[in-house]
Amino acid sequence: MTALEPAPAQVRSTGLDAMFRPRSIAVVGASAHPDKAGFAMMQALRTFPGALHPVNPRGGEILGRPAITSIREVDDVDLAVFVVPPHVVPGALEDAAAAGIRAAVVCAGGFAETGPEGAALQDRVAAAARDGGIRLLGPNTSGFMNPRDGATANFMPAVCDLAPGSVSIVAQSGGVNLAIAFMLDRAGVGLRLGVGLGNAIDVDFPELVDFLAHDESTTAIGLHLEGVSDGPGLVAALRRATARKPVVAFKVGRSDVSEFARSHTGAMTGSFALTRAALQQAGAVVVDSLEELVAALTALRSVRLPAGADGVGLVTGQAGPGLAIADALGARGVAVPTLSAQTQSRIGELLPPITFQSNPVDTGRPAATFPDVLAAVGADPAVGAVGVYALDEPGALDPVAAVGALQGRVLFASGGPSDTMTQRRAEFDAVGVPMFTSPGDLATGLAAVALDAQARTITDEEPAAPQRTLGRTLDEHEGKALLETYGVPTLPRRVAHDRAAALEALAGLGGPVVVKILDAAVLHKSDVGGVHVGVHDQAGLEAALDAIDAIEPRSSTRRYLLEEMAPPGAELIVGATRDAVFGPVVLLALGGVAAELGSDPILRLAPLSESRAAEMVDQLPAAVLDGFRGAPLVDRVALGEVLRAVGRLVCEHDDVAEVDLNPVRITPQGPVALDALVVAATREENDVQHDA
Repeated sequence: MTALEPAPAQVRSTGLDAMFRPRSIAVVGASAHPDKAGFAMMQALRTFPGALHPVNPRGGEILGRPAITSIREVDDVDLAVFVVPPHVVPGALEDAAAAGIRAAVVCAGGFAETGPEGAALQDRVAAAARDGGIRLLGPNTSGFMNPRDGATANFMPAVCDLAPGSVSIVAQSGGVNLAIAFMLDRAGVGLRLGVGLGNAIDVDFPELVDFLAHDESTTAIGLHLEGVSDGPGLVAALRRATARKPVVAFKVGRSDVSEFARSHTGAMTGSFALTRAALQQAGAVVVDSLEELVAALTALRSVRLPAGADGVGLVTGQAGPGLAIADALGARGVAVPTLSAQTQSRIGELLPPITFQSNPVDTGRPAATFPDVLAAVGADPAVGAVGVYALDEPGALDPVAAVGALQGRVLFASGGPSDTMTQRRAEFDAVGVPMFTSPGDLATGLAAVALDAQARTITDEEPAAPQRTLGRTLDEHEGKALLETYGVPTLPRRVAHDRAAALEALAGLGGPVVVKILDAAVLHKSDVGGVHVGVHDQAGLEAALDAIDAIEPRSSTRRYLLEEMAPPGAELIVGATRDAVFGPVVLLALGGVAAELGSDPILRLAPLSESRAAEMVDQLPAAVLDGFRGAPLVDRVALGEVLRAVGRLVCEHDDVAEVDLNPVRITPQGPVALDALVVAATREENDVQHDA
């Protein structure tokens, strides 16, 4: 058995070795009847190399092993697997604790996923495990599979035939855990450890990510998430893990499946976009399907590039598949850089002039020069990973020999008869080169390798405990005054308590101004007719003030705000919120007429480092960054500082629920906040946030 390094001291890992690499197992609820789950569990463990004790109150013999009538009869068991009705579990855990057992898997459903009664029973299970010092996987899980050590505690008997490998999986669903395991098996990848969390009342994502990060037999980690209960804990664990090895994550919830997810695992899916953004920010490669998860893990288990080496060189023996791969990479934001003049000159010596040679490189039918072309592309300074697509044509190419020199940087895909592909994959696997059988999977693998290298170029700031309290929602003037202390640019403005002061303010500001209602109770001024632009004389001012005075209900603190008008330019939305799961979040989105470009909001966890803020800005469409419809170019550094300022504000104030700068105008002098909303959470909302 392979030794596991200890997880970090801050992670409670006692019992996880006993759970996932047990020397002895007791199956509580084991059965001799083939239609019972207890029989299936015994079948799945039939090749377990350690001591296996079936537990059944009737005794007898189960699959050739004598059954004991109570778990209290043994004192040398590491892991108890419970295949019993849900109401039996609390008492069974007490028996396990009395026998000195340190770890348990509870397969039964019927807990929090079923409603209040099930949730109460789940609380009893959690208390029994905690009081007994037992680490618990589940309930409502199919179990786990560790083919490398022969421990396959899962109620699907076929898992004992899974091939061992170096990829580990943590899935919120036991069924998905099984699905991925068999998909990896068909891909020739194999499995190190596959864990189905189920309701995860004890063992959960953060601890398992840390555990696998320190498992020397795991080279890549895959995650399937339905919902996240401990956002900061998961993000911190992923940052630690991705510093050591790659992590690939698939988040379900693109469509509205939250009700089904609650019925399934008791977890809400939460914000799909925010969860994906948080996973990416923590260093994980985020994919869109289980098929992409398997392709990405196939690549990353063998190929991990240095940070920043994210350019892809593509060599293809057939132009059509090569074009499909390049197109898929571009859609994922992966760079396929033009090769240097020196590289192209060398390739020109090797290939006919009719071939495309700048990247992708189309060789036509692979010939004797194919290995030299690969070597030239791999030597280009802009290329990190090399992707190769070549159909398996007898006598045309020895693909393994051709790519061997690029081991650790090359991914290969081919097409041909099934038996031939199986043989090729085994040959490539022997030299550590990932092989795929479709252009799409090769594109996914290349993208995963590139995005993993890209993610490690950006550092994040560690969040600090908030030191201030806002106390109340601010009006626009107060909000802007606060933001100015963080360095957010605003325009000259004046507050007027009455009409005479408003007329004086107009004269003092000079030129056309914007006249607004100033009232913290009015959060969306434009919706109620509280914003009037282009006011330049007394008549216009009186008309604007009349409209503002007519807004109901009227607050005793209502005043007027007069502000200098900004020059024209593109408009953006900058904001921040406090998510119940992940905490402070910063948002950047298109506003005004630029919104027609249809770009999704950009979300990142706060606080933001300089490099993280710059990465957010770079996600804006090039049309906006380079001056939308003749508007000024975006000052990227200055906009990044606005994002950082908003992030600091929400992080430093423990009761700020929302910050909304809508719009931020891009001017020749830089970004300017034209409106500001700073909202404090109520006491009840604050209590919910802290409880979450």
